[in-house]
Amino acid sequence: MKTGKFRFLVTLPALLVFAGGAAAASAPAKEGVGAKPAMHKFTDPYIGQMQEVTAGYEDTLVHIGRDYDVGFVEMRAANPTLDPWIPGAGAHVIVPTMNILPNAPHEGVVINLAEMRMYYYQSPYDPPKTFPIGIGRDGLRTPVGVTTITRKKEGPTWTPTERMRKEDPTLPVSVPPGPENPMGSHALYLGFPTVAIHGTNKPYGIGRRVSSGCIRMFPEDITQVYQMVPAGTKVTVVDQPIKAAWIGDRLFLEVHPTQEQATLMEREGAIPDYQLSERDLAYIMRVAGPDVEKLDWQKIRQVVKDRKGYPIPIATKTETIKKAER
Repeated sequence: MKTGKFRFLVTLPALLVFAGGAAAASAPAKEGVGAKPAMHKFTDPYIGQMQEVTAGYEDTLVHIGRDYDVGFVEMRAANPTLDPWIPGAGAHVIVPTMNILPNAPHEGVVINLAEMRMYYYQSPYDPPKTFPIGIGRDGLRTPVGVTTITRKKEGPTWTPTERMRKEDPTLPVSVPPGPENPMGSHALYLGFPTVAIHGTNKPYGIGRRVSSGCIRMFPEDITQVYQMVPAGTKVTVVDQPIKAAWIGDRLFLEVHPTQEQATLMEREGAIPDYQLSERDLAYIMRVAGPDVEKLDWQKIRQVVKDRKGYPIPIATKTETIKKAER
């Protein structure tokens, strides 16, 4: 934790399902006395595990989320019945720190706008590192597509665009490095015009749609990313509210609010009824594969409706398929 506050922490056993596990997947295997350990590529379709904390009387979902590197809408979606500003002493708070990996190449930086989260694949032998982000608001969306990190800058200067200055004529021509700079301490510029991954002097905006298209990070996260990610790194930006994967013998479904629903989720903690689309249906059936008949469609509709943003089991493999895979 970053604040040093004491909270009672537990992992949620219902989601601790490992098919070898993330740790096991990247661990070396011995091949005999004196032999060098063999490296195994990371192949798990997920990272992390769910956690739960007992809130103290001063806690908010914002502070708990930051301690565990989880954004605001992620915390709000996972805990829709709690007051985000006063959850209350003794409240059980779900911390959604288990993530199914986005359907994108496992290389470089991958950003999923729907979950407002970044993944960095530093090595094919290790799980990706992940961080919450803030993204573009309505009318100023962060672009989807493939680009690269064109350059990096420590102590960037913020120069408002012409559009920004028309909207707010009081904005300065530029803001030098320092505590008043909205770009924070570090910036990684992308091939997308006027878009960068950068820090912020307003960390409460992480996990929210509040930027003019740039990708914001907590101050403590951008310093890590700046050191780890070299210029020239591939960046893939996707928008995938629904993710599914087999983890061990169970099929998990992870559903996030869409970008359009995120503002409502942030404010209300819930969204109107959402019907399962044909596209959603086809995707889930494709991932289920031969076990499609085992799907619990009533539960799936509820998971899609609730959009809690963490993996929930929706099916179990048949014994025949289990044996065939051994």
